[in-house]
Amino acid sequence: MIQEIKRASEQRMQKSLEALEHAFIKVRTGRASPALLKDVMVPYYGTDTPLQQIANIAVEDARTLLVQPYERSMVQAIDKALRTADLGLNPVTADVIRVPLPALTEETRRDMQKIARHEAESAKVGIRNIRREAIADIKELQKEKEISEDEERKASEDIQKMTDRFIAEVDKQLAAKEADLMRV
Repeated sequence: MIQEIKRASEQRMQKSLEALEHAFIKVRTGRASPALLKDVMVPYYGTDTPLQQIANIAVEDARTLLVQPYERSMVQAIDKALRTADLGLNPVTADVIRVPLPALTEETRRDMQKIARHEAESAKVGIRNIRREAIADIKELQKEKEISEDEERKASEDIQKMTDRFIAEVDKQLAAKEADLMRV
């Protein structure tokens, strides 16, 4: 029973880390990456469709993304979707769409750093909530006399160690992202 709680908690904490990685992808670092356009939705025959499903996204150079629609008729719809996606991008449209990434100013870098810190803090809060729920489940088992006090204390310590490990990983990812943001 305790092992199931630990395993479930570890899986949920791992998902929090994965969500943080996904959130960090959206934080621009000044280099072109197709992942920046991952969440852009384009109206395609009446349905909002992810950009990757209707176009090929490639890195043309360090600061330019190249979007090649599979259908030429979709160029205008993709251009409009990129402009309205609130990414601060200004695509150049021809037969293909070039998306130049503006150079990050010091102020923009600081803003991106704040966003990254906020995302990291959200991940930490999520991990701590998972810890709190797991410890509550273990205390409930002890209250129902399914486990002893020693087992409850040991399991709580194990969950705390697991939480510390995941929080340290969040801090490590944040430090790497901040270093990446401040690199000119």
